[in-house]
Amino acid sequence: MNIRRYSELIQIPTFEERFEYLRLDGQVGADTFGSDRYLNQIFYKSPEWKKIRDEIIIRDQCCDLAMPGYDIHGPVLIHHLNPITKADILSRTDLLLNPEYLVCTIQSTHNAIHYGDVNLLITNPIERKPNDTCPWKH
Repeated sequence: MNIRRYSELIQIPTFEERFEYLRLDGQVGADTFGSDRYLNQIFYKSPEWKKIRDEIIIRDQCCDLAMPGYDIHGPVLIHHLNPITKADILSRTDLLLNPEYLVCTIQSTHNAIHYGDVNLLITNPIERKPNDTCPWKH
């Protein structure tokens, strides 16, 4: 397994390249925790998760994939750079709470990473200029 690291992620210069670094190419509906989903729900309500979550939001300055200029104005997700498993939760492995393996993101970016679909990423609106749609005024 190729371990992804925050220290490597933040060296990547563009948002699109950061997405490619994290891209998992998963399948919609692929089994992750299945009937043991309650384990990660308990974990995400734990005091240690809430504490590290706040620290990651501050560290990343509430920017999507910690990319300056990609400010998050709605709900913030904390993404595990490396998919976690039932065994990780039961054994409390380093992948769970180590800031080196966590980053801020938004839901659509998170989905794009897991499903490998670049079309799920939010793109900046096209900046319009006077007469830019009038071919005779160029």
